[in-house]
Amino acid sequence: MQDMSFTLLFVGLIAIVNPLGALPIFLSMSDKDNSDADMRTINRAAVSVALILLIAAWTGESLLGFFGISIDAFRVGGGLLILLMGISMLHGKQSHVQHVPSEVDVIAVKEDISVVPLAIPLMAGPGAISLVILNANKIHSWQGSVELAFAIISVASVVWLVLLIAEKMRDQLGVIGLNIAMRIMGLILTAIGVQFVADGVKHLLPGLA
Repeated sequence: MQDMSFTLLFVGLIAIVNPLGALPIFLSMSDKDNSDADMRTINRAAVSVALILLIAAWTGESLLGFFGISIDAFRVGGGLLILLMGISMLHGKQSHVQHVPSEVDVIAVKEDISVVPLAIPLMAGPGAISLVILNANKIHSWQGSVELAFAIISVASVVWLVLLIAEKMRDQLGVIGLNIAMRIMGLILTAIGVQFVADGVKHLLPGLA
């Protein structure tokens, strides 16, 4: 199987990490009187996203093997997870796969939201981790591994930039603009999820192919 191109890796990751979806929580908790604190939150969140996804790419398949889970079974499960997230985003909603209401309630009492829940599970959540592991499985060359790592770092850089200009983006895009962007990313995720499920079923049940 050929390695995925950088563009496909980047687009898929940026759609599922969805930094625009993190804007409301970040803006609600930002300290407008302490720009240094906000900058620390932005830096930690972006670095955390990169580290979580890089660790998933490097160790995910070995972890599946430890638990006796085949990559094709994980491909179907991960594909269904991504599909559900995409459908939720098509309806203009943040999927509960990424976080649940009880986690949002905890935010109000947390002093530092950069790692939990901003980085994980909001951006580098189960869906993003699944996508990275499945993409890593398709890579069979060091060039592909470098492209995947570069795609992850590029996505983390976009996360950093989006959070840095969060207020400007909110003012420029507004609620309608953010919802349109979310639906576009949801459509991309839905297609990715369907493809993963189809590929997994084809290998698990070759008689159906």
